[in-house]
Amino acid sequence: MFGKSVLINRPRAELYAAWTPERFPDFMENVVAVDDLGDDVSQWTIKAPAGREVTLVNRITERVEDTSIYWQSTPASDIANSGEVRFTDAPAGRGTYVSLILAYDPPAGKVGRLAAKLLQREPEVQARRDLHRFKQLMETGEVTTNASPSARGAESPAEPHI
Repeated sequence: MFGKSVLINRPRAELYAAWTPERFPDFMENVVAVDDLGDDVSQWTIKAPAGREVTLVNRITERVEDTSIYWQSTPASDIANSGEVRFTDAPAGRGTYVSLILAYDPPAGKVGRLAAKLLQREPEVQARRDLHRFKQLMETGEVTTNASPSARGAESPAEPHI
């Protein structure tokens, strides 16, 4: 189990409303697709090490409006996982802290965890990156990438490539 937090300069209600499975591929690097299966269940297709894909089937177990969302994997998941995301007002109206807490049981145990770490697909690293991308998306409306650090794409000829 591990947790990560980021401060985002947006109101708590706006961030809570934006944290939906349909939007996860917009800011979660390894999420290929999320399908709504109904009854608060969604199926995620995730890029895994060695060019593989894994399927997560998660059920939202609790929602506290504008405050938190909790989930747990179902037996149909390739990887057992659970977690929560919390939205907390920052002091002095400085925005909202978004905290992500995850627990997972990697396939192949320690070997799987090591492979994920070596290929930089470790969930703890991904969680940090994904939270920062969520911050970018919510504060600027776009997520920068390595291929397009300005988030404007290559069609900006006046911008030098560094």
